[in-house]
Amino acid sequence: MRKIFMFLIAAMAFASCTTPVLMGDQYAKMYEEKPLTIAIMPPINQTTHAEAKDYFYTTLYQPLCEKGYYVFSPYLTMEMFQQESAYDAEMFLEGDVSTFGKVLGADAVMFTIIKDWKRKTALGYLDVNIEYVLRSTKTGEILYNREGDIRLDTSINAGSSGLGALVSLVATAVNTAVTDKVIAGRRCNAYVLTDLPAGKYSPSHGVDSANPAGKKIFRAMVK
Repeated sequence: MRKIFMFLIAAMAFASCTTPVLMGDQYAKMYEEKPLTIAIMPPINQTTHAEAKDYFYTTLYQPLCEKGYYVFSPYLTMEMFQQESAYDAEMFLEGDVSTFGKVLGADAVMFTIIKDWKRKTALGYLDVNIEYVLRSTKTGEILYNREGDIRLDTSINAGSSGLGALVSLVATAVNTAVTDKVIAGRRCNAYVLTDLPAGKYSPSHGVDSANPAGKKIFRAMVK
């Protein structure tokens, strides 16, 4: 009897590990509130790479639009954020965000926290760790939260040797400088936001709740 009991426990544990979490369950509040408009908060930069904040700020606009949301342009909201001292997003990460609903008409605000941003030029890699937090301006609740420890492959012509390797190394260094500023942000956003529930302007709106959700905390290599 004891063996049967232990077998059932093991079977249940195995089933719980293999059954994927659905987007409708992981982001239930997102489907309940159905936000239409999103304001992008200036990133919270916890690294020594000072430029990461400004460059990463503008890269969120396109992927959120592509997910079916109306997104307030970072360029247009920048001045308002600076006047309201909102450029220091740390003040609002856990504070009252209802102001952005009243002033802008935003249903939700997207925060990003840059926790790591390190170049490994010789290897052609850029290692970043970024957390995404989407909060409702109506309830203050967190609607979406995901953190990625991502290695970006910025190498060119990997595997070459001799003069080709030297050219590749120089090209990689130049490419990495560009990647640090814009391309890295775009790649991270595109990868992390794959399981963000689709907004009203997407054909997937309201029908993606049965899709498997991504892990809330994950590691990945992105090329």
